[in-house]
Amino acid sequence: MRPFAYARATTAEDARAEHAMAWDGDGDGNGAHYLGGGTNLVDLMRLGVEEPSKLVDVTRLPYDRIERDADGTLLIGAAVTNSGLAADWTVREEFPMLAKAVLSGASGQLRNLATVGGNLLQRTRCPYFQDTSKPCNKRAPGTGCPARDGENQNLAILGHSAACVATHPSDMAVALMALDASVRVLGRDGERTVPLDDFYRLPGDEPRHDTTLDRGDLITGVVVPPLRMPAVYRKVRERASFAFALVSVAAALEVRGGTIQDVRLALGGVAHKPWRARNAEDVLRGAALTGEALARAADAELAAAEPLRRNGYKVPLARNLIVQTLTELGEGR
Repeated sequence: MRPFAYARATTAEDARAEHAMAWDGDGDGNGAHYLGGGTNLVDLMRLGVEEPSKLVDVTRLPYDRIERDADGTLLIGAAVTNSGLAADWTVREEFPMLAKAVLSGASGQLRNLATVGGNLLQRTRCPYFQDTSKPCNKRAPGTGCPARDGENQNLAILGHSAACVATHPSDMAVALMALDASVRVLGRDGERTVPLDDFYRLPGDEPRHDTTLDRGDLITGVVVPPLRMPAVYRKVRERASFAFALVSVAAALEVRGGTIQDVRLALGGVAHKPWRARNAEDVLRGAALTGEALARAADAELAAAEPLRRNGYKVPLARNLIVQTLTELGEGR
């Protein structure tokens, strides 16, 4: 592991100042990193994937609370642990889909350390990204993407590019995408709020960047508007626990008189970012709740899928999971 400096920030301004002072070597982005729980970052440092010159500890900043506004909007501090989020009474009662998604990720020990801000910034588990002996455009721009023709059975079917076919690993972020959540970010021009769909990037020609954050930006929290319809999170994985999604679905559905009034749908395990299934939503709004309509919506979303040599199974898997999840929601199960 490369030697690094360490600083513990007591205020957000201190954190940004410490970050700005870090040396960035050849400008490759390995200057300072903010350190929360470190459950992903430290692993990547051990692998040599991340080599920060400085870690800025932000665990003492005052972002460890969950609050609710009078209108039902939820504000989740970036330093709230995943275990704390899943156990919060308001989250469990009013946003059970979010609690279920958090509990679907990692192990209890990791959730006790991992923070909400860090969860949003997880890096892909693509095996080529994590193996520094292999080329990888996300880790070393311009070296290529061997995953396109290699071990790609767990990688993307939507939104990928010639440069990268990696998937985003977070369960929590998929649920937040369906909840229309936004991220609060403190940057050089003050605090701003970024819709989650704009927070994440597709790989394009620059897969190195997972998000639209600027250098030194600090996540301070997540804003979740109230949800007034039944919702659920479903995850398909290779084993029953401690495994990343092959495909996951976060869905919310409002039905009156057999007609779909509103729907939210997001997919995990299929793209470089949590994938908001807006084509499927458009097909479903105003449609009768029938198996035919649900299948038609799933097909509309997956029409853009470009499966790789070993992950074509994800297309029917995603289709079936969408239809089954929405069917059960519509039936009140």
